[in-house]
Amino acid sequence: QVQLVESGGGLVQAGGSLRLSCAASGRTFSSMVMGWFRQGSGKEREFVGGISPRGGSTRYTDSVKGRFTISRDNTKNTVYLQMNSLKPEDTAVYYCAAGPRSTVPSYALGYDYWGQGTQVTVSS
Repeated sequence: QVQLVESGGGLVQAGGSLRLSCAASGRTFSSMVMGWFRQGSGKEREFVGGISPRGGSTRYTDSVKGRFTISRDNTKNTVYLQMNSLKPEDTAVYYCAAGPRSTVPSYALGYDYWGQGTQVTVSS
């Protein structure tokens, strides 16, 4: 069993930055692919990006490429989402997710464990 706890959300002006963290319990973190998803009000949950178990590979949805960066520290069982140049359309609840895979799936069913989410609000 893996438990995930996100932190770092908040209110920021457009153009600003936030860094989200996701702390994982359990001893299998380094074998897990980690993903970030988001869900805006009235919208479906969408894939933001993900990182392979050892951090050698990342993938992002097109709308965040060049603005968001995912990294992980396996010694701290933590994955990060650095968000720069934030836009009002980035407003959503952000979730981290984990799955026992070697490559990064872009679909929610590819992940077995989910955090509770953290709210990110970008004001214009």
